[in-house]
Amino acid sequence: MTVINENEIALCVRKAVEAYFRDLEGEKPCPIYEIVIRSVEKPLIEVAMHYAQGNQSKAAELLGINRNTLRNRLTKHQIG
Repeated sequence: MTVINENEIALCVRKAVEAYFRDLEGEKPCPIYEIVIRSVEKPLIEVAMHYAQGNQSKAAELLGINRNTLRNRLTKHQIG
């Protein structure tokens, strides 16, 4: 079984957020929290749905979330 390395994901997010703040050059930041969550959540769900061959129950199980939660996220991110 392959174990996901949380530190690798955190490092990618950290680098991207640090670059974002560095590049602001005094401008007001966008709502970065929502941008980061959306940027991570959408591809995560898309990959899970792919590996579950479109089966929402299986994808929810892969993600460790409730199927209704997954359905809400699918709608939110317009993943069809």
